[in-house]
Amino acid sequence: MRRRLLLFSMLMALTGVIDARACTTFCFEQDGTRVFGKNYDWNVEDGLVIVNKRGVLKTAFVEENPTRWISDYGSVTFNQYGREFPSGGINEKGLVVELMWLDEAMYPEPDRRTALPTLQWIQFQLDNSATVDDVVAWDTKVRIAAAGSARIHFLVADATGAVATFECINGRMVVHRGAKLPYPVLTNDMYQVSVTYAQHLDPAQPLTNSSLDRFARAARGLAPSRGNAVEEAFALLDDVAQGEYTQWSIVYDIGERRAYFRTRLRREVRFLDLDGLDFSCATPVQVVDMNAAHAGDVSKKLADYTPGINHNLVRAAFTKTEFLRDTPAEAVDALARYPEGTACKP
Repeated sequence: MRRRLLLFSMLMALTGVIDARACTTFCFEQDGTRVFGKNYDWNVEDGLVIVNKRGVLKTAFVEENPTRWISDYGSVTFNQYGREFPSGGINEKGLVVELMWLDEAMYPEPDRRTALPTLQWIQFQLDNSATVDDVVAWDTKVRIAAAGSARIHFLVADATGAVATFECINGRMVVHRGAKLPYPVLTNDMYQVSVTYAQHLDPAQPLTNSSLDRFARAARGLAPSRGNAVEEAFALLDDVAQGEYTQWSIVYDIGERRAYFRTRLRREVRFLDLDGLDFSCATPVQVVDMNAAHAGDVSKKLADYTPGINHNLVRAAFTKTEFLRDTPAEAVDALARYPEGTACKP
């Protein structure tokens, strides 16, 4: 068990060395179409799109007071370091959760609430929340574990039009939404710091790829146009991209419950409609390689999940992450085996 916690601490620490290459997210509505955009900026390109099921019993991957739950909703997630530990995704109710690195993040010490690591917090919310209000309410019952969690904050949006940032600052969850969210954008500084910077920025100042400048560029790019919302979102992701470090670009059409994506290796835009997926726990979890040579609708390209697929993904990610290459094979395998500890509810 201690090895498991140590492994997860090592895994989550990887996000902390991204520096400027640390992703950008935003959300906007255009002509009635609500879209959410995400650039995943990192030095590892591997990834799976995973169809997660309803009615699955799960126990959080932490040692002390782990959260236990049964998933209420199916979801589609984008995963690099293993199934059940996504960087983001959308569920069948239209809730989208995506992460950003945040140096200032500080999680609560153990209390009466049960705990989850950061990436699994994303899966938990997609499993159990239909709206931003639901995500807010869960903070009274579950917390992100102080041990074994990356320094991360989140941009969350739902089908009602609500958008919010979630940041753990000094051990307390801080939420910006409504009037406190002038820009539905998130990069890698605390939200209020980013807003202040954008509001006082000289319009003539050249913008770099720094977190604050990417925030300002994305905020400027939210001005409505008469173009296609999904295409506009991909264009804005191109504007805030960071060259070879932008591995994935993802756009969610929240109203249509459709996830579009393209990768650095495969520039064709592909998509997956949640409405056409089988989220029953009685059928196998399904996956598709993000870098496979597909185009358009990939629903027919989904393959049944196997433990070997997850092991290959986790091992590849660890091998390609320089400071994780020497992780003992048994520790990597323990992480890859985690999904086999989940089960359909009786």
